[in-house]
Amino acid sequence: MHPTGEKNALPELVIFDCDGVLVDSDRISLRIQAEKITALGPETSYEDCVRDFLGLGMPATLKIVAERLGRPLPPRWEEDLNAAVREAFRSELRPVAGVLDALEEIELPTCIASSGSLEKMRFTVGLTGLWDRFAGRIYSGDEVPRGKPAPDLFLHAAACMGAEPSRCVVVEDSPFGVAGARAAGMSVLGYAPDGSGERLAHEGARTFKSMKDLPGLLGPSRPERGPAPSSP
Repeated sequence: MHPTGEKNALPELVIFDCDGVLVDSDRISLRIQAEKITALGPETSYEDCVRDFLGLGMPATLKIVAERLGRPLPPRWEEDLNAAVREAFRSELRPVAGVLDALEEIELPTCIASSGSLEKMRFTVGLTGLWDRFAGRIYSGDEVPRGKPAPDLFLHAAACMGAEPSRCVVVEDSPFGVAGARAAGMSVLGYAPDGSGERLAHEGARTFKSMKDLPGLLGPSRPERGPAPSSP
């Protein structure tokens, strides 16, 4: 079945999550997050952070960490975490394996919809050379009232791009992102390179392991167009 769920229907838009789908940032940021949380007291592994925080967004993450501590986070803890992550990004961050070749093959309209701030994406997407490819079509969770797993961000991206939600395909790697896209009435392709895509499939995604398979999963393509003008 085509990812839109409609026989012979072409997608109007492919919406990419950013972290873990376009740039290999989750591996770095969640590792450092686990180290910083453990330093506060609760023993926290990388796998714990993947399970609990992947795709959730920083405000919700900070709230959960404070609840587990039973006290407010120390002053500047978030700033120190972000500084450590940025330092690691400068030396370690790369595009997700195979995504550059996949993007060359995909001729459908594309955009980014990420829980991260626009400032963060300018840094990470810029470091990996992808900023110019998506310039003008990058949407942040800061632009909507509710972040993932609410559908707000995906609906916002579709509206800005002039696409019907039911004709959008979202490429995600987190259960929160899949849940948000499905709540928006969109089809989802769940990127699970380690083969453990059960949680993504449970939320309604069709999973795949390699970015080289992505263009074929999207079906026939048509020429790319720019974003539709946003309503004032």
